[in-house]
Amino acid sequence: MDKRRKRIVAGLAVFMAFMWFCTLVSKSIYASKLPMVSTTRTDSKYIEHIVEAEGIVEAGAKLPVTVLSGLRVKELAVQTGDKVEEGDLLFVVDLEDMKQIMGEQELAASKVQLQIDAIVHNKELAQSRKALEEARAREDYDALARYQDTLVGRAAEGVAQAEEALEELQAENREHENDWQKEDGESRTEAEMEAEQQAREQEEERLRQELQAAAYAEADAKWNRDNSIKDAGRRVEDVLQEDNADATLAVYRSELAAVREKIAAYQAILEQEGKITSPFGGMVTDVYVQTGGRVPDTASFLLADAEVACQFRVTLTKEQKSYVNLGDDVKLELDGRKKIDAKVDYIEENENMPGSYTAVLHLPGETGTPGLSGKMICSKAGDKYPYCVSLLALHMENERNYVYVVNEREGILGTEYYVEEITVSVVDKNDKLAAIEGAVTEESRIIDSSTKEIKKGDVVRLSDG
Repeated sequence: MDKRRKRIVAGLAVFMAFMWFCTLVSKSIYASKLPMVSTTRTDSKYIEHIVEAEGIVEAGAKLPVTVLSGLRVKELAVQTGDKVEEGDLLFVVDLEDMKQIMGEQELAASKVQLQIDAIVHNKELAQSRKALEEARAREDYDALARYQDTLVGRAAEGVAQAEEALEELQAENREHENDWQKEDGESRTEAEMEAEQQAREQEEERLRQELQAAAYAEADAKWNRDNSIKDAGRRVEDVLQEDNADATLAVYRSELAAVREKIAAYQAILEQEGKITSPFGGMVTDVYVQTGGRVPDTASFLLADAEVACQFRVTLTKEQKSYVNLGDDVKLELDGRKKIDAKVDYIEENENMPGSYTAVLHLPGETGTPGLSGKMICSKAGDKYPYCVSLLALHMENERNYVYVVNEREGILGTEYYVEEITVSVVDKNDKLAAIEGAVTEESRIIDSSTKEIKKGDVVRLSDG
């Protein structure tokens, strides 16, 4: 009986050991399938902002080199980045093509000259006609004035004669007022004297009417003279009136001068065997001509002005601009060389790229070469925040920021760790850290990495035990 009991106890012990072993194996298998996470805790830190942006060195000022437009380039002697001195060869012109252009310009000059000659000749003819018209108008005026004065004089003479006849009749009537005797000495009858008196009165009335008519004729003659002379005077004024302004001749002469100036420029190039040289020294920053092409009517080249220091130009995003301001002190690294101190001298939003900004830094004298690449580094210490975490621990979904934290609970196999999601607000951040606010404390174990994708409520195991 004792042996049997011992066997039962031994079997039970073996069974319990087996079950314990199976539990360990199951727990190990279960745990091995869980995501392994590493955690961190919040820390009080300064959020430093460092802006690094690539840019390029440009000339502080560019001087244009303009050449007579329309020429064909036969050979180009320089390219962007070349340094030239005054008198150095820039390119060679196709002379045969230029001679053809010169011929066309000379023909154009001849045509314009013919037009000028025609205009000048027509103006001379017009002036001659105008002089003749003026002479005739003055001659007509003088003749008409003499004729009208004659008519007025004749009318005045008629008035004088009528007045004289009336005065003579009136004097004669006064002399015969008391003459009542006939020529043979006999007295006149009353009827005879009355008839003679009536005849004299009728004659005086007739002479009065003639005087009135003569006065009217004189007034009409004067009115006709004045108006006729006035009309003749206006005709003279019309002839003397200046012609309408005409700029045609001036335009043609200006055009001819321009063509002749261009022909002279062609001739000068021809004498130089088609070689176009630089009018001053500098580095070639822009080339707007090419072999086989024609010279534009704008600048053919732009040369850096050696008298003006270079500048560094960099493009910033909207976020970078929030940490870079006008007048900020920055570090500048040109083509991997030693960093130099610089300052932001100009900053403005790009019109063609809203949301991006251009910053310009003036370089010290004799520093940098146009075309040299570099990097601007701007550092801002920022503020200190009590709860800072790595960006690896921060997640964002639909503009909501959150972190995963690890909490403990009792599970089937004992104490286990599970994931909890906490919504937070980002107060500030840089490329490594974020300052957050929310339901997190200094004791919160925030997940910053995981071997598998995790979500809220997942059971995990800790890499740090």
